[in-house]
Amino acid sequence: MKVLFICNQNQHRSKTAEELFKDRFETKSAGLFNANPVTEKQIEWADVVAVMEDFQRSEIAKRFPKQYLKKKIVSLSIPDAYRCNDKSLITLLEKRVKELF
Repeated sequence: MKVLFICNQNQHRSKTAEELFKDRFETKSAGLFNANPVTEKQIEWADVVAVMEDFQRSEIAKRFPKQYLKKKIVSLSIPDAYRCNDKSLITLLEKRVKELF
């Protein structure tokens, strides 16, 4: 399964998730509000798009309406309060991904 993890800047949450789950899934990560935001091609690549917060799902719908309707998009409900590879973030990511997959 190809999973694209998305957060705001692609610095902490989505980067950590991409690395953490690369042995279980084919993973990539992207940001919505950084210098190189997520692309249509990345959305199309993914079987599942995992956003960190619910509002990011709405942002994807605005930017990529055609792809949005065709994709499984899940929210992990992880606030932007963690640093990359933070132990608490890893624990929360593992719990949420286990619940969803």
